[in-house]
Amino acid sequence: MKVREFFSYIRYRVKWFLAVALCGLLMTAIMILNHAPNQEIGYGALLCLGFLMIVVIMDFLDYRKRLERLRGLESSIVYTLDGLPQGKDPVEEEYQLLLELLLEEKINLENESIHRQRDLTEYYTMWVHQIKTPIAALKLLLEEEGQENGAEQSEEERQLYAEAQRNEKLQQLFAIEQYTEMALHYMRLESETNDFVIRKVSLDDVIKEAVHKYARWFVRKKIALCYEAVGTAVTTDEKWLEFVLEQLLSNALKYTPSGSIAIFVEDGRLVITDTGIGIRQEDLPRVCEKGYTGYNGHADKRSTGIGLYLCSSILKKLGHTFSITSEEGRGTRVVIGFPQD
Repeated sequence: MKVREFFSYIRYRVKWFLAVALCGLLMTAIMILNHAPNQEIGYGALLCLGFLMIVVIMDFLDYRKRLERLRGLESSIVYTLDGLPQGKDPVEEEYQLLLELLLEEKINLENESIHRQRDLTEYYTMWVHQIKTPIAALKLLLEEEGQENGAEQSEEERQLYAEAQRNEKLQQLFAIEQYTEMALHYMRLESETNDFVIRKVSLDDVIKEAVHKYARWFVRKKIALCYEAVGTAVTTDEKWLEFVLEQLLSNALKYTPSGSIAIFVEDGRLVITDTGIGIRQEDLPRVCEKGYTGYNGHADKRSTGIGLYLCSSILKKLGHTFSITSEEGRGTRVVIGFPQD
């Protein structure tokens, strides 16, 4: 090991050794040309060699000490640069500065990864508890259906019961589908890459797809839909924009006990309004924060605080503007602005 370290030291200082050797040869040649006595030449060479050996031994011991100290730091350097030998020249100091910057970046990335993993764990823990509710409801409906099948009922009662059961099952399946889609979009949005396909799309096509998905909800809650074809094309990603509209319609239907929901275009921006319970003024600035549910969300135990966060994040990535205004007890107005180019 010591021999290997010595040879590594020789390679480390080889330029200086060559420079000293060249200087020695030049001085010896000059003394020979000046007809200096051989004894003086030999004595001078011996003195220089002895002095050189002392310097080399001291420098090698210092080199070995620094090398061992650096090897001892290999396990702890992952977390801190404390104990790193002081740089002896500007080059070493610059290397240490680079190490500090790299370590700082590494710590930031690790903290970001830990934060993202914690968010994912919290979200999916909440998601599992949420999706258990419609699954349990669906299981209960199936069990009730099996029990009622044996009871004596008229044909009309049997048909009404079957229709009610079917509607309730469809509603629970729809809730499961909603939670699943939200989880998939949350995962895609949080990933480093995305599948955005930006192109000109018909806004009417996107609106109709979203409305069609929630048509049963409109009928069941007896909510009027005020919508006429807008005849507008926008530059966006059709699939992600449709998901955003679905989330906004879901919120509007959830918090509108009666009345209507309107969808229209105003000054080139898509507007969705409802006559629901509205949002408290103190909650408005934070409704798009991840996990924030506000007063209405606390009242509705199924609220996750993720829907509007996803909408805001998606629209921001698409380069669209997003604003929400509301008056408690009067309804909510959501506006999406599209880039002109």
